Amino acid sequence: MSETQEYDVIVVGGGFAGVHQLINLRKLGFTVKVLEAGGNLGGTWYWNRYPGARVDSELPIYQFSDRELWKDWTWSEKFPGWKELQAYFEYVDKKLDVKRDFLFNSRVASAVWDDSINRWIVTTEDRRVLRGQFLSLCTGIGSKYYVPEYKGRETFKGQVHHTSRWPEGCDLKGKRVGIIGTGATAVQIIQEIAPIVDHLTIFQRTPNFCLPMRQQKVNPEEDEKLKNSLYPVLFGRRNQTFSGFTYDLDRKPFQDITPEERTIFFEDKWEKGGFQFWLGTYGEIFTNQQFNDEAYAFWREKVRERIADPELQEKLAPMKAPHPFGVKRPSLEQRYFETYAQPNITLVDINKDKIEEITPNGLKTSDGTEHQFDVLIFATGFDMVTGGITSIDIRGQDGVPIKEKWGTDGVQSYLGLASATYPNMFWIYGPHSPSSYSNGPSSIELTSDWIIDCIRYMKDNQISSIVPTEEAQDAYSNMVNEFAAHGLWSGAKHSWYLGTNIPGKKVQMLQFPGGIPTYAKLCNEAAAKGYEGFHTKRLLLT
Repeated sequence: MSETQEYDVIVVGGGFAGVHQLINLRKLGFTVKVLEAGGNLGGTWYWNRYPGARVDSELPIYQFSDRELWKDWTWSEKFPGWKELQAYFEYVDKKLDVKRDFLFNSRVASAVWDDSINRWIVTTEDRRVLRGQFLSLCTGIGSKYYVPEYKGRETFKGQVHHTSRWPEGCDLKGKRVGIIGTGATAVQIIQEIAPIVDHLTIFQRTPNFCLPMRQQKVNPEEDEKLKNSLYPVLFGRRNQTFSGFTYDLDRKPFQDITPEERTIFFEDKWEKGGFQFWLGTYGEIFTNQQFNDEAYAFWREKVRERIADPELQEKLAPMKAPHPFGVKRPSLEQRYFETYAQPNITLVDINKDKIEEITPNGLKTSDGTEHQFDVLIFATGFDMVTGGITSIDIRGQDGVPIKEKWGTDGVQSYLGLASATYPNMFWIYGPHSPSSYSNGPSSIELTSDWIIDCIRYMKDNQISSIVPTEEAQDAYSNMVNEFAAHGLWSGAKHSWYLGTNIPGKKVQMLQFPGGIPTYAKLCNEAAAKGYEGFHTKRLLLT
């Protein structure tokens, strides 16, 4: 066992949230150590390096809002790819020397609260031991990847890759490739590799309601003008919109919108691209089935225009929606639907022809077909939202692991950033926060700033520990459930928003679906009332 190292705050995770915590806690004089399982900065942008990987939030708001960090950095694309995002984190390090407070390749095994000394004892898999007054979990929503337990998986003789653990130097040119899944990562990788592989077989459970990305190059001169005028305004706008983008939902009632107005509105959002047709449309898209049906019909016709084959039209944009539009996060595409017209592409509907087993040469479906591959790709997603936290053995005041509690009762939280019986432990961009309903850095910085202010308040007022009360936690968790009940989210049978993509996981709304302004108001009101809903313990002064 190594010698225990002492810090004010131990941060787990080195992406946007972890780096934001470190930078701003250091400014206040706190000692901080960041534990990162990967070998460098970036979080999801360290791990996600598969062909075509790029962000789905457009510039300029997908970056830190600190002027010192954006004034000297210019992006090359509206939606940057993984290599440019890695370069951005290197730039941040050169500016602020963040790596000196990191421990890389340090996966956290356990975190145990010691009530007698008001400290977290954190142990890594390589047996490093750290002690801190505060534990900040910046593990994100997609850090624990998932591979289904297919029969015969270990027998496949070719290459096997999960998209989140893509190997360097992997050359797919001229290969026979199978990819399971058509989620966000699959859409990106399919577009990228389809032109170079010998044959690509895609196994789809649910069609992806992709939206047009409208990618474009950044003009450095125009970007410089924006920096001098609009950047501060755009960053300030983030906390005022439902999703933390610069555009917002239109709250006009569906009954007051004429068909002509609706068509013009839809066309405008579609042409603007990105998530405008999802998070910049009418607010009733999440609650009104009639309006949702109209939005889906518009999407369906736009997609079918790009697909000549009637069978493919029905597979990719069926006449009857498999679930309400927008209750699963859409992906952004650039040439996804045109890809299926290539002669080297096969699309298999696994609702009809189920995957029965992985074989040494590929996989077999229930219609008796054995598909043969050189490479098999699992684009099967993650134990989303909770997996990064529950993969750590976290024990609070009662000694019960958080994985056990959430496994039995589902996620319970207060303000989507803390949980009863786990003092001085916070998380960012995790369960019951706006997370993937928002632009990542928007909700990350909002929550991170709140946590930093709380820690400063505690230090200023000689408070040694703070923990949500069971009553406040129950009330907030019920609020999240009520928000979900008023929406259409339960209409999606397979949705990581509800945890239904992981066998045995409790079905519940895992994120706060009420929007950033409502979420910010709840958090800020609790803080303004002396951190109402928390139990605090003061230092014993001698």
